[in-house]
Amino acid sequence: MRYFYCLLIIMLAAGCGNSQKSSSETTNNTVTQKPVGPVFCADSAFLFCQQQCDFGPRTMNSDAHEQCGAWIAGKFASYGLQVTEQRASLRGFDGTALLSNNIIASYHPEREDRILICAHWDSRPWADNDPDEANHQKPVLAANDGASGVAVMLELARLAGMTDSLRVGVDFICFDAEDWGQEGDGDSWALGAQYWAAHLHRPGYKARYGILLDMVGGQGARFFQEGYSLQYAPQVVSQVWQAAEVVGYGSFFPRQQGGTITDDHGPVNEVAGIPCIDIIPCYPNCEQSSFGPTWHTVSDDMQHIDAATLRAVGQTLVQVLFSE
Repeated sequence: MRYFYCLLIIMLAAGCGNSQKSSSETTNNTVTQKPVGPVFCADSAFLFCQQQCDFGPRTMNSDAHEQCGAWIAGKFASYGLQVTEQRASLRGFDGTALLSNNIIASYHPEREDRILICAHWDSRPWADNDPDEANHQKPVLAANDGASGVAVMLELARLAGMTDSLRVGVDFICFDAEDWGQEGDGDSWALGAQYWAAHLHRPGYKARYGILLDMVGGQGARFFQEGYSLQYAPQVVSQVWQAAEVVGYGSFFPRQQGGTITDDHGPVNEVAGIPCIDIIPCYPNCEQSSFGPTWHTVSDDMQHIDAATLRAVGQTLVQVLFSE
């Protein structure tokens, strides 16, 4: 991830009140105004996060990466979803050939009306934002920056397969090769998403909208409205933030603008033409990083994952999907 232009606007109380009213008046009508769908099990998502980390850092070209990819595909398949693995050899900014695997799991693939939920599953190979320079060449375990988004998707897939009551098709996409990037080079990030957007897993594939989950399990996380999301998919932003309020997690989703971020949703919007938002935290008062204190450090581990954050994001997504 990337570039982060911190444009965060911390509003005065009166300003927040006006913004809240304006946003509510323009909310997408597809959001049901009472809680719907099953209860999102945060303990299950937490376990899925732990199980990915048990493989070790899922850095590109590593045994842990290959083993975890097989595990992710198997978990989605065990819930009755159709799994497609999109393998490609991509080129990193440093010339390294990256053996990439985008994992696509489709709920009711025959349905034309589809929603896209996505996250990246690879780990950053260098903890280059760690406060201790001795750790800068160590890989990141990526409990939050990678595993948390996949964990939420797996729990959503489990619930969808168990209830089989969703009225839309859903494609869960685990993008690979997101975190092999170089500071200052926007094109070096999100390589798996770039490849998928240019080589769709199904000819003519379309989704009504997409939601990217990135770092959705961190302690103290709050999810401000990301800049490109507001530019490309403002109605989806309104829909998701309203869903969070309906299920009681509005405090995790402030109706305030955060940063503008180069992330996997970029190619989904710009190349695939699918309006896609990014649910990603912003820590405006964190000296270590606006992405939080564990971002690209060796401390991105299970000790810093909060089940309450996973629950807030997961239940919000349940509300969005089961409102369709």
